[in-house]
Amino acid sequence: MKGGVAELFDSFRKVVLPIATLLLLLKISYSSFDSTTDSLLQNLESSQNGSLPLDQPEQVSPGITSTSTNYSAKTGIRQQTCNIFVGKWVQYPKGPYYTNETNCVIDDRQNCMKYGRPDSDFIHWRWKPNDCELPLFDANQFLQIVRGKTLAFVGDSLARNQMQSLVCLLANASIPVDVSETTDTRYRRWLYKDYNFTIMALWSPQLIKSFDTDPTGDPYYSLMNLYLDKADDVWASQVDKADIVIISGGQWFFRPFLYYENDQLIGCHKCNQKNVTKHTHYYGYRMAFRTAFKTLLSLKKLKGRLVMLRPFSPAHFENGDWNNGGNCNRTRPFNNQEMKLDGYELKMYMTQLEEFKAAEKEGRKRGSVKFKLLDTTEAMVMRPDGHPNHYGHWPHEKKLPDCVHWCMPGPVDTWNELLLATLKMEGDEFIQR
Repeated sequence: MKGGVAELFDSFRKVVLPIATLLLLLKISYSSFDSTTDSLLQNLESSQNGSLPLDQPEQVSPGITSTSTNYSAKTGIRQQTCNIFVGKWVQYPKGPYYTNETNCVIDDRQNCMKYGRPDSDFIHWRWKPNDCELPLFDANQFLQIVRGKTLAFVGDSLARNQMQSLVCLLANASIPVDVSETTDTRYRRWLYKDYNFTIMALWSPQLIKSFDTDPTGDPYYSLMNLYLDKADDVWASQVDKADIVIISGGQWFFRPFLYYENDQLIGCHKCNQKNVTKHTHYYGYRMAFRTAFKTLLSLKKLKGRLVMLRPFSPAHFENGDWNNGGNCNRTRPFNNQEMKLDGYELKMYMTQLEEFKAAEKEGRKRGSVKFKLLDTTEAMVMRPDGHPNHYGHWPHEKKLPDCVHWCMPGPVDTWNELLLATLKMEGDEFIQR
């Protein structure tokens, strides 16, 4: 009897115990992969236990980690994802997805090839996440995912920059019909008939209601009224038609403002009025995104809508500002040791993310609209070479350099590679909505 027990124990020790140990290790390993680590949003969530002054964003290092595994029957791909927003730029010898001769609309101000930019290295770099490969943009796959849906770009001319990039990327698979309701190209709409897919541009640089106190004044320095609690009706009246909303903004918040709430003057930025509370531009910026997100959360049709924040896009002026000799003459990207997000750009970024986190939490609580971050900021801070500079017009024309927008083709196409990857992460649940 004792010998039988000893043999049984010896078998358990040699066979069963190693198998059980292996299974336990596999479970631990899988759980570690599927969790979110080093997440800025986790830091933000913990920071929200205390209130933040509206003018003073929390200082947290940027970087969003998103790790998950999805399987899409429609795309036939198992999506094992990593933090696609943290990485580096690597050389890519192949040419761009499109050129200035492709059948798509490229704003002249970003058409660097047309206006003779002498170097071409800027189109031979690709974004490489640290722990995985970012797939090339697949126009056919993108159109299958968005079949029957409407995508709205809400924001300023950088939102339009991304929209035009997407239309050019999709030209490899389908040419859309212009179904715009106005001749103003800031509000262009494209319909992909074979897919019943619509792209809308809703130009709204401040996102909230605003108007110039002096319409004949300088468009950059004249005083403007900003109604912090009222969304701009230009987009708010149209956005309920959209299944996917990409919202952005940033470069239009530095001018002088009078701030209103409940139609009452409550403060200003860069104003000379006496007995008016002075605020930094971060105050208006925060309130604009707070109101925009509240507006999106208040829409009647919420379930199935995906709202994406494309955060602050950094400018790269050197040797001065845009109006006093600044330029962006570099021809290569920075590496992540040479350039990091800091100063006012980091504060702008953090202000957006704090409001995004609050909206995401509210959307989760309601079980309705879903919020995702299309975090292009870290990648773009390393691309001083990607701007038109003096090649958004003929070199002999005496016009200001552009170190804000992005050449097409160029680094802005990465935004839509990241967009496609993010939509694929949503899996069949999103595709079938």
